[in-house]
Amino acid sequence: YITCIIYSMISSLFDGPKDIMSILVLTTAYIVVICFSFSAHEFAHAFTAYKFGDYTPKAKGRLSLNPVRHIDPIGALCLFLFGFGWAKPVEINPVSFRNYKLGMSLVSIAGVVTNLLLSFIFSGLYFFTFTWIESTNMFLRFLSYIFEYGTIINISLVVFNLLPIYPLDGFKFLQTFMSYGNKFVQFMYRYGSLLLLIFIITPIFDIMFSFVTTNILSGFFSFWGLFR
Repeated sequence: YITCIIYSMISSLFDGPKDIMSILVLTTAYIVVICFSFSAHEFAHAFTAYKFGDYTPKAKGRLSLNPVRHIDPIGALCLFLFGFGWAKPVEINPVSFRNYKLGMSLVSIAGVVTNLLLSFIFSGLYFFTFTWIESTNMFLRFLSYIFEYGTIINISLVVFNLLPIYPLDGFKFLQTFMSYGNKFVQFMYRYGSLLLLIFIITPIFDIMFSFVTTNILSGFFSFWGLFR
């Protein structure tokens, strides 16, 4: 399934200092966060399914945070070229769930919840260390970019995956509580991917996406500001 990253994260690789070391630090931080965030998202799906009695993710080697287990090469390439990409979907067998509806709903939302938690943690780390970004110490600068990208990228994953459009997590969560013959479900199975593509390339997506992510980020920083 598709997951989206704020395009400014890619452009920022070229907005700052142009020396080779700075670009290397930015690029490395970006790649590290992408691999970790995608892997954590997929691992959460796999782990939740496993806990509900489905051993398929374990058999497929998906109970791991190793990016090699989760990253799709074509999806990763599209991410760097076009600003959005995808990881390998976790295969599950919901028939094995001890509680079908509860299992499906929690498996569907597990990745989003994980990314939300990660964005919250990273935002706190970045809030208290953002001055490191001006440091002459490249390691401190690297950590600062890790915290910054970890915040923005994980928030992006949360907002995008919650869209109720097939094949995103938001749709899968809603589908759990609908009958297979539901007209909305059937419409999304047929046109969801096309609708998602159209939604991504239209200005309304940028406006909505920026508004929601900015407000979430502001809320996180307001919270961490209470401890300063």
